Amino acid sequence: MKQLDRKIFSGIGYVSLSILALLCIFPFILVVSSSFTEETKIVTDGYQFIPTAFSTEAYSILFKYPQEMINAYLVTIGVTVTGTLLGLFLTSMTAYVLCRKDFKWRNKFSFFFFFTTLFSGGLVPWYLLIVNYLNMKDTPMALIVPMMLNVFYIIVMKSFMSSIPEAIIESAKIDGAGDFKIYLRLILPLSKPALATIGLFLALAYWNDWYNALLFISDEKLMPLQYYLYKMLGNMDGMRKAMMGAGAVVTTAIPTESLKMAMTVVATGPILLAYPFVQRYFVQGLTIGAVKG
Repeated sequence: MKQLDRKIFSGIGYVSLSILALLCIFPFILVVSSSFTEETKIVTDGYQFIPTAFSTEAYSILFKYPQEMINAYLVTIGVTVTGTLLGLFLTSMTAYVLCRKDFKWRNKFSFFFFFTTLFSGGLVPWYLLIVNYLNMKDTPMALIVPMMLNVFYIIVMKSFMSSIPEAIIESAKIDGAGDFKIYLRLILPLSKPALATIGLFLALAYWNDWYNALLFISDEKLMPLQYYLYKMLGNMDGMRKAMMGAGAVVTTAIPTESLKMAMTVVATGPILLAYPFVQRYFVQGLTIGAVKG
């Protein structure tokens, strides 16, 4: 009887998860399909899962200047990789210091970090700090530094590292290892699930960031992908409004809707490839500590 109940429960679980997975996949299919659909068909019939009027006009406009697109990709990839690695290093190092019970100022520093989540200096002081005092305007650091540290990630990492047995650290000290060696050789390898999770969040934040580029970047050579697509879409909307005002051209001549979908595919496609590499660490993060020896 128990075995039958277990099979029924497993079957219900598989069916539920399959339905949920399909519901998550459908929007992506709709986006890809709409990006290959003629603009007039989208305007008249709406978005469809299977394009009835196939067209690559949106991608032709999107890649009209391939060198600019490639440059935007390279900038975004460089910022994402550099920012994620530096962010993980600083976040994990800060969390390790705060979880050490022999650090007498850890409560004061923890309060200092937590205080910044409640109050901020505001946009204008932040802008003046980046531009006038740190001189980061039109530099890659303006895209990396503002998002490098997140207090929430520090708290999550600190909680994870606090679950590591202190006996491991004490045995390493007995063997003559210093604090930095313990951090590199023991703490980081044991914190792979937390590092992978926070690393994915950091990578997503850097990949999708356009606001910092809007504020601090005027050099087109340093323009990241999201801000490049944002400007292109703004230019297309401006052209469409100008044509509507002139009244001489049909407004659907500019594929704004299909172009938005094509931009979504171009912007989200590469970062989706990062998830399979960290998926197994998510599973470890959920199951770690479930079995006590």
